Amino acid sequence: MTSSLGPVVGAGSQPLDEDGAELAYMEMPKSMRTYSMPAVPEPEEVEDVTAALAVLAKVRDALDEGRAARFDLTGLDAANRAFVDQILGEGEVSIVAGATIQAQESVLAGVWRVHEVDTAGRLGSDIIETGDFPASVLAMAMTGTSAALTPHEGELPSMVYNAPALVTEMADRLATRASGDAAHVINLSLLPLSDEDVDFLDARLGPGVVTILSRGYGNCRISSTATRHGWWVRYFNSRDAIILNTIEITEVPSVACAAPEDLEDSAQRLGEILRVYQ
Repeated sequence: MTSSLGPVVGAGSQPLDEDGAELAYMEMPKSMRTYSMPAVPEPEEVEDVTAALAVLAKVRDALDEGRAARFDLTGLDAANRAFVDQILGEGEVSIVAGATIQAQESVLAGVWRVHEVDTAGRLGSDIIETGDFPASVLAMAMTGTSAALTPHEGELPSMVYNAPALVTEMADRLATRASGDAAHVINLSLLPLSDEDVDFLDARLGPGVVTILSRGYGNCRISSTATRHGWWVRYFNSRDAIILNTIEITEVPSVACAAPEDLEDSAQRLGEILRVYQ
């Protein structure tokens, strides 16, 4: 809203303070990705994609049943695999797990394309997984992690004040956590923490091997840690500045997962696509 005198609300609407400071607003993400039907080829434009259609029909059935399943595409020829690529496209969530697993959610939520590569980057297997999150990635995130987090003992590093209490809180949650428990979220953005506090937490949780980027609304970067069920979840604005920094104690942060209703919706949409080729 504006007037002849300038903005009435928002940035620039308030008088300067005596020290010259201006009212400023945190920049939030400005776009949200939404589903759009992939540009599928016309039936007369493809030849002999029977094998691909058979695999995709099994994927549809697994989605319809809400079932986690794996389908190996390694045996498909180049034409059939290219057809699968075109049908599935690329969705909101991308994952790197160690040096050997790369996963991409398709435009159909709950349908994941998982590539396993060797140390030279050569493709070893090409898998479609259905489910809320790829099981192979979760297994990688859990491998070699510690199930417990012990409170800090001894003298604290300089400028570390409030982090030890958070370590104790996380240790208690991890010790009492049961399968299916709701995520325990610690919002670091709302707490009086120094940079050294955050570094201390990072060091205590330890580095993980899984990195997830979710682009559903702005950018959300999720990192596993060396502590089982401990995840960093950070939201960034369009200038790549952190606007929300959290630690989640959970199996997988929900922002990276497909919901049950997403799988139902994807089953319906994949069914509509496959009917074009019947």
